[in-house]
Amino acid sequence: MRLTDEIAAYILQMLELAGDGEAELRRNELAEALGCVPSQINYVLTSRFTPEQGFIVESKRGGGGYIRIRRVKLERGVSPFMHVVNAVGDEISPVTAQAIIENLEDQGLISRNISRVMLAALSDQAYRDIPINIRDRVRASLLKQMLTALIT
Repeated sequence: MRLTDEIAAYILQMLELAGDGEAELRRNELAEALGCVPSQINYVLTSRFTPEQGFIVESKRGGGGYIRIRRVKLERGVSPFMHVVNAVGDEISPVTAQAIIENLEDQGLISRNISRVMLAALSDQAYRDIPINIRDRVRASLLKQMLTALIT
């Protein structure tokens, strides 16, 4: 297992143990416990614990600083797909679209087959005939339409 996977797994375990979907950690202490440098913790937080992946990360710097990670809690009656639709915005990169789709699959909200079709439809390869300056806008629009179609 790669170090980034170990760090992410450790943080996810902290979230599960907390029970309320919120964990507070200190970057230096976590880096020391996992035998890595604090910048590796930063990398994992910025790449794997994003709003698109269902997390909110808050940090307070300084001597008593901390990092607080929370799972996004959906309002009662709000479809998780609608939450993502609202979070997408007017443009989305292929990397961010992939993270969103993988998160939906990991949470069991879409099947592996649906995930594969969505990833193919949102890949840069699928947009090779579309001018570069509008690809991310078209990708965002298509992702929103696919997610809206999944709302039952």
